[in-house]
Amino acid sequence: MRQKSAKQLFAALTVLILMVATGCALAPRASDSAGRTQDHGGSSRSAAGPVATAEPGEPAPMPSDVPAGLRPYYEQKLHWVKCTSGASFQCAALRVPLDYSRPGGQSIELAVLRLPARDRAKRLGSLVINPGGPGGSGVEYAAAAPWVVSKPVIARYDIVGFDPRGVGKSAPVDCLTDKQMDHYLAIDGSPDNTTEQNDLMKEARFFANGCKARSGAVLGHVSTKDAARDMDVLRSALGDKKLTYLGKSYGTFLGATYAGLFPKRAGRLVLDGAIDPTLSARALGLEQAKGFEVALRAFIQDCVSRKDCPLGSSVSEAYRTIDDFLARTDKTPLKTNDPSRKLTQSLAVTGIIMPLYVKEYWPRLRTAMRSALAGNGSGLLALADEYVERNPNGTYRNNSGEAIVAVNCLDRPDLKSVAQARAEQPAFEKASPRFGSYILWGSLSCAAWPFKPTGRPGPIHAKGAPPILVIGTTRDPATPYDWAVRLAKQLDSGVLLTRDGDGHTGYMQGNQCIDQLVDRFLIDGKPPRSGTECPEG
Repeated sequence: MRQKSAKQLFAALTVLILMVATGCALAPRASDSAGRTQDHGGSSRSAAGPVATAEPGEPAPMPSDVPAGLRPYYEQKLHWVKCTSGASFQCAALRVPLDYSRPGGQSIELAVLRLPARDRAKRLGSLVINPGGPGGSGVEYAAAAPWVVSKPVIARYDIVGFDPRGVGKSAPVDCLTDKQMDHYLAIDGSPDNTTEQNDLMKEARFFANGCKARSGAVLGHVSTKDAARDMDVLRSALGDKKLTYLGKSYGTFLGATYAGLFPKRAGRLVLDGAIDPTLSARALGLEQAKGFEVALRAFIQDCVSRKDCPLGSSVSEAYRTIDDFLARTDKTPLKTNDPSRKLTQSLAVTGIIMPLYVKEYWPRLRTAMRSALAGNGSGLLALADEYVERNPNGTYRNNSGEAIVAVNCLDRPDLKSVAQARAEQPAFEKASPRFGSYILWGSLSCAAWPFKPTGRPGPIHAKGAPPILVIGTTRDPATPYDWAVRLAKQLDSGVLLTRDGDGHTGYMQGNQCIDQLVDRFLIDGKPPRSGTECPEG
């Protein structure tokens, strides 16, 4: 396998799912390869061809089915200004209704950033990109465009990112101070008894009450469906008749939701690291727990094959080492180089989880575990801080840890009580002895949430949409490969592309086969045959 360049590694890190839940940085619930053959051929179907676009900055023609109350939003013109010194990036604000059922009521503004196409003469339109989350900043993602999208695509498309409502600079959800967030992330995320479970419920209520008090009216309107409707307003304001889109991780759910709502306005959609929209919160959590366990085993197998593995010389010994270590940190948190912070069990789990997303970080995990086993938790704490985007000075780069809870609690029903979580615990611990409990109890915030969920699990077919490219990675820890298989089957025009490998998502992860097929789809509108597999490398 080729070594990734610094550019490819940066691309990998920018798509870490920003999954932060109560007491841990895990999701609060977002066929055998031997039977497939590698295929670089084209499909008999073609994606929507390049469509005429308005001049950049001019709204697209109005679809006939847009309600009259929404027409002013669809007809708005974006006013672009230079927003990054010494670069070509431009910024604008998109106005959307707070509540789509009341378009004449309050409105909010969404932050938008674009990198104009390098080859203006051959410009195809806009490519809207989303890094996942929920809670990931599309503005920050687009600002990293040279690292997350290929040069041929950057040449032909304006690369556009927006902060979804409730995220970043778009009417952001706010729940806790930075000090409170430190406490929230360090508390025991796998309670061992009734007292600890009830304490965790108190923390969940404190978090939810903080969100309600500090966020305002937007808190009840940050669902994925709301964000998808915002994307259609953005499409129109950008001057594109159809949406061209690259969504990673949770961004696949956002993109699929868009296709389900607006199949006739879907253009070339790439959904990388797919989420199965039919799964309940419970099923999502269970399957993700299994995915992290698979990724941990891959790391352990690699580690014990080396002479310097700090976990031992066999897989079974490595598991015992990790289990004993986590049990010790549960009782006695480790000292770190920061006298004011200790490595709790929850932070240790977060530090272990973070490198499982990106194989190139496995050496850092080996080093951090060696230090932790010797009594210094600084290495794992640093990994945990990177995962939750905590700065060395104790501030947080963004509100991803708050936004993810707000969106997930609206998108589908989740835990309702401590008693329900307690009843589910055996199943989660069986699915993943190391991570299952954290994923389960991490959803407890939804039990205290001040708004009822507005979404429900269900299939998305997007009947009438052109081919939609769905990418799955065989040993993806966060979005298990089977989710991509299922989503591609659900979509009437789904095309499955498989990356054999480790880590999260497939495009721009150092696999030339994947990158070339995605680029051809975006630029020429030619999808690969469904079932195409790209080997590891």
